[in-house]
Amino acid sequence: MDATTNDLTVLERDLMARLDAANDEASLEALRVEALGKQGSISALMRNLGTMSPDERKTYGAALNVLKDKLTETILTKKAGIAEAELDRQLQSEAVDVTLPPVKPRLGTIHPVSQVMEELAQIFGEMGFALEEGPDIETDFNNFTALNFPPKHPARETHDTFFMNARDEKGERKVLRTHTSPVQVRTMLKQKPPIRMICMGRTFRKDSDATHTPMFHQIEGLVIDETSTMADLKSVLIAAIKAYFEVDDVRLRFRPHHFPFTEPSAEVDVGCDRSGGQIKIGTGEDWLEILGCGMVHPNVLKQCGLDPEKYQGYAFGMGIDRLAMLKYGMPDLRDFFAADTRWLKHYGFSPYLLPGLAQGVG
Repeated sequence: MDATTNDLTVLERDLMARLDAANDEASLEALRVEALGKQGSISALMRNLGTMSPDERKTYGAALNVLKDKLTETILTKKAGIAEAELDRQLQSEAVDVTLPPVKPRLGTIHPVSQVMEELAQIFGEMGFALEEGPDIETDFNNFTALNFPPKHPARETHDTFFMNARDEKGERKVLRTHTSPVQVRTMLKQKPPIRMICMGRTFRKDSDATHTPMFHQIEGLVIDETSTMADLKSVLIAAIKAYFEVDDVRLRFRPHHFPFTEPSAEVDVGCDRSGGQIKIGTGEDWLEILGCGMVHPNVLKQCGLDPEKYQGYAFGMGIDRLAMLKYGMPDLRDFFAADTRWLKHYGFSPYLLPGLAQGVG
């Protein structure tokens, strides 16, 4: 047993002993905040996961989650017992209140994809981004044309994209959206600038290996106004990456790239350490490609009815499944959708501990 595991065992023994000694709701709540609050002892240990190797995160993170669940459920159970005892005393002199709800046991586990979506929603929500949604089945216009894809672009071919058989009134087949960018189009068509939004959801492409699946999840962001620049984009991405990986500093490298819907466009690498075949974000001298971004192409603004002489803005996109793999040490993307409850039990998250402003995102 290593020193880290030993420390966790000692911490668990101490917390459980103090829980046994607590005899009122006030002391239980004080202990919960001390252990699970944003500045709590367990929360502090969770923030250290970002500095560990994937193997260490997988083992130590799982042990931390088990301890968090055990502590949370013990507190809830003891609170319920204290409440029940108080109720019994009250019922000696009052009529029974049959409207009181029962104490419900924990049901289910939060999937890592849902957990990461909640974390990202918290992060970008604090920066003023509204959350928009759109359908999985999209029109050719929203998925390609409005985003400046030329007629013969490879993405419009059946070897890359899932097309529906039935054609619409214009003779065009609808598609399973290949990215979440159509939500940006829908937002620009229904809302006048300024726009500051993110969208998250399922996307579909014909690809399958350890790091690609036919169905995966993306998050995209869009800002449209009269003054935004690449400098604004860079500051947003640095803040988001630091908050998500819970590290104090990150290095981002912007490499020129081509996307039909942005100009100029860039792929973004994050500084990392690959020593020993493991990836640690926020340290080391290596680089890892993590997202794409750029200034919204004037043609996209025109297609959405906006004047490119007046408005400008930026957009960015990341793979949610890949972000989960990097942060929580998951080696194979295909396991996310394998319907193996053992995997979910190991990597899943307690529904009692969804990310929030009070306790942090991790």
